[in-house]
Amino acid sequence: MEKPDLAARADIEQMVDAFYAKVRIDPLLGGIFNGAVQDRWPEHLKKMYRFWETVLLGKHSYAGRPFRPHRDLPVGEAHFNRWKGLFIETVDHYFAGDKAEEAKRRAELMAGLFRSKIEFFRNQGSKAIQ
Repeated sequence: MEKPDLAARADIEQMVDAFYAKVRIDPLLGGIFNGAVQDRWPEHLKKMYRFWETVLLGKHSYAGRPFRPHRDLPVGEAHFNRWKGLFIETVDHYFAGDKAEEAKRRAELMAGLFRSKIEFFRNQGSKAIQ
């Protein structure tokens, strides 16, 4: 059976829900995400729907500064590698096509950028640039 591409909000919701279901129980990531999000998972998931809908489908439903909530998380390279692995695994399980490939590329780019910025803040101790 051929897999669909990411083409609609329902696809984004399926991807986000499946991905975060894995993250929440992951031995490396679960404690960090559950600690940061706490009881606000429905709100967080809705924000992630809007974020990925904007990034992949051009719907412009997300407005925010995605890095700020991640800046002080206790994460390093292993966490980002695991996050990327789960994301790619989720996309590949449900979807195939140009948008699915774009989702994986965007996730790789964002993970690299966030990791770099987190390391910068740790090394500089600066709170000025956000």
